[in-house]
Amino acid sequence: MNVKTLCLSILFEQDATGYEIRRLCVEGEFSYFVEASFGSIYPALARLEDEGLVSSRVEPQEGKPARKVYSITDKGRETFLLSLQEPVEEEVFRSPFLLFARYAHLLPADLVETRIDEHIERQQKRLKLLTDCETDRSLTTADRWVLTYGKTVMRAAENYLVENKEELIALARQNEQDKDAAE
Repeated sequence: MNVKTLCLSILFEQDATGYEIRRLCVEGEFSYFVEASFGSIYPALARLEDEGLVSSRVEPQEGKPARKVYSITDKGRETFLLSLQEPVEEEVFRSPFLLFARYAHLLPADLVETRIDEHIERQQKRLKLLTDCETDRSLTTADRWVLTYGKTVMRAAENYLVENKEELIALARQNEQDKDAAE
C-alpha cells in the first residue's frame, strides 16, 4: 500500500487536514499500516487532488492561519476500493530492537536485560492502546478483527521476549566471562 492509498483510506472515513492525516499515521489507528511522513503525505494529497480523487477547502481559524481540509470524492472512493482489490504487498517488518538483539552477545549483560525489559514495556503499552480501542462502540466487525489480529501478534512477541530473554542475557554473560578469562 502506498501513501496515496493510505491518504484515501483515512479520507474514506473522515475529512482531514494533512496534519491530521500525519497524526493518524504516526499515533493513531492508521499507524499500524504504512509509514508516512509529512514529506510524502502532502505531495500525495496534491497528486490525489490533481487526479480528482480528493477535493479541498480552506477553513479560516481565529488567530491562526487557515487550514486546508481534504475530502474524498466519489471517484476517490471508487479508486480506493479498486486499490484494495489489488494483490497485497509483502509486509515489511523492521525492528531496531532486533538489530540490538543480534549483537547482544557483544554487550554487557545488564544492558541487554535493561533493553529487553524496556522493549517488553513498549510492547505492553502498544497492546494496551489496542485493548483500549476495543471499548469504542463505533467499531465495525472488521475493525474488531484487525484489533484482535494486532493484539495476537503483539502478545506473541511479548510472550517470546518474556520466555526467552534469559537466553539472550546468557549470551552476553558468556561474552563477559570469555573477556575476563582472556585478560
